Amino acid sequence: MLSRFSSNISIVLTTATVTGLLIALAGAWLLNGQLALQVTSTGTALAYLAGGVPTGWRALKVLWNEHIPDIDLLMIVAAIAAAIVGAAIEGAVLLTLFSMSTTLEERAMGRARRAIEALMALRPETALRKAPDGTTEDVPAADLGIDDVVVLRPGARVPADGVIVAGQGSLDESTITGESMPVRKEPGQQVFEATVNLNGILEVRVARTLEQSTVARMIALVTEAQSAKAPSERFSAWFGQRYTIAVLLGSALALAVFLWLGNGWETALYRAATILVAASPCAIVISVPAAILSALSAAARGGVLFKGGAALETLADIEVFAFDKTGTLTAGRAAVTGVVALDGNEDALLSTLASLEAHSEHHVADALRREAAHRSLPTREMHNVMALPSAGIVGEDDLGAIWAGNRRMAETMGASVDQSALRDLQNTEETIVYLGRAGRLLGAATIADRPRETSADGLAALRTSGVTTIVMMTGDRHAVALRIGQELGLQNDEIHADMLPEDKVRLVAEIAGGRKVAFVGDGVNDAAALARADVGIAMGAAGSEVALQAADVALLAEDMGRLAAAHRLSKRTAQIIRQNLIFAIGAMLLLVTGAAFFDLPLPLAVLGHEGGTVLVVLNGLRLLNDPIRNVSGSSSPEDVTIRSEIIHAKKLARC
Repeated sequence: MLSRFSSNISIVLTTATVTGLLIALAGAWLLNGQLALQVTSTGTALAYLAGGVPTGWRALKVLWNEHIPDIDLLMIVAAIAAAIVGAAIEGAVLLTLFSMSTTLEERAMGRARRAIEALMALRPETALRKAPDGTTEDVPAADLGIDDVVVLRPGARVPADGVIVAGQGSLDESTITGESMPVRKEPGQQVFEATVNLNGILEVRVARTLEQSTVARMIALVTEAQSAKAPSERFSAWFGQRYTIAVLLGSALALAVFLWLGNGWETALYRAATILVAASPCAIVISVPAAILSALSAAARGGVLFKGGAALETLADIEVFAFDKTGTLTAGRAAVTGVVALDGNEDALLSTLASLEAHSEHHVADALRREAAHRSLPTREMHNVMALPSAGIVGEDDLGAIWAGNRRMAETMGASVDQSALRDLQNTEETIVYLGRAGRLLGAATIADRPRETSADGLAALRTSGVTTIVMMTGDRHAVALRIGQELGLQNDEIHADMLPEDKVRLVAEIAGGRKVAFVGDGVNDAAALARADVGIAMGAAGSEVALQAADVALLAEDMGRLAAAHRLSKRTAQIIRQNLIFAIGAMLLLVTGAAFFDLPLPLAVLGHEGGTVLVVLNGLRLLNDPIRNVSGSSSPEDVTIRSEIIHAKKLARC
């Protein structure tokens, strides 16, 4: 609200400045005698007051707080110099164009910053809360507490992050993840605040308060990203401050040189003021943030959150991508394909596995829990449960210590897995989870996962964009990793299996070889590798606090195409920054040369300076129209039908 008020004030002052200049020009060109002098003086005074006072105030604040002169001070000095030498109208032109360009820049940059306001506007104000007696009432969404149950009718926006407890339906999650297609939901699955229920009546148990919701964390991350400066932004700001001092000193030196060459005082001061305007680094300073902020906002709209411009800039230089397998390249929606209990009771084995894995967020654990629920098997309480990354999980039940995990876990516990009853399971190319107590093996279950539908195209798009090396890392068996890798088009030397977390960290360092490397994981089990890489990227991070905090980049949708699109956006951002800097520096050199050696008029210097500044801003803003999309981008007839359903539901949500 405050920023909009400030913007409106800026528009009013700019309008007054333009009006003053027009009055001054009308007096000078259309009137004669004393009346012309009075009208021209009045218009010039209005332009100087409306355009100069705000600029001078900003310049003094910066000088007082930071003890460094800025570009605003250059413009004020040039305008005063023009007035001193009798070129007040030209000074008014300078202030008018500077005021107009400043207002246009603020409005344009405001478009990039409105991502936060857009996220805020998505949040519904009320919710239909269900009481214990089955009745419902409309309550403010802010009053919802954890474990409250809300009812979602078709077209309603989800008022808070939660879990479906009753009903099935499709939700439009494009506002959060950028996913254009509806996502089918059923009991036990997460829903996110501000998404739209397209069909069906759902009952959702609130899991997070508004302050902790996915939207709240997205707002916090967007705010953090837009305030955290990239290295090039910090350099341009540092350069602008120091260069401003150089311009002031250079203009003073130019004044002395012109006087020494025999120019009159007024002519020398006029030419020095022209050099001061021509050499001002406005376009150079604004070149980088215009592109960075636009790209960050475009990415956020597409469900990709960068933690600042540094991550965006670094991603453009990435040549090596390392991927976790489970839940990243694969769908993470694995299914149990076989169960072998050494005592013959498969249901009891699966029930115990599901009870122990109830404390794990791993995708394999989710498959075991779903299979147990599908068979209507009971689960029991486990105590002292602890996950061992890339190995398994341990805990205690009424009978004592119990563990579940891979072959490495079994060997650590002293249990032999080479038993004839398990031979058929071990010959498969599927993930095996063993269950045991101390050194006694109880049985095992096999779980199969499939590559994501977007993984193969996403990896191909990365290679096309110049990525030289792609590797897959997993703690799973080599046979399983080989099957998944070959389906994704990876070569055998690009597939690394049976890896511990520390092995992934070591391999990330080894494969870099002096090049920039990115690691892509789920943000839960791969925190060390995410931190070690130049850019850590969390896949499918919507709703995951750990994923949003562990990585430099968060892909909210589980869509590998978004990664390739984000990489392309980062490279395009780097290209536009280079274009802006080349243009800004070239224009400045041209103007300074004209002012120093060819008597460039002050109005032309002003026009070139302000016009160049606006052009680099508009060039950066082109990135706002470059949202993250799936690499395929194709649409089937079914897609069109579903999109029309989404539009209809959104209309209902606004009613």
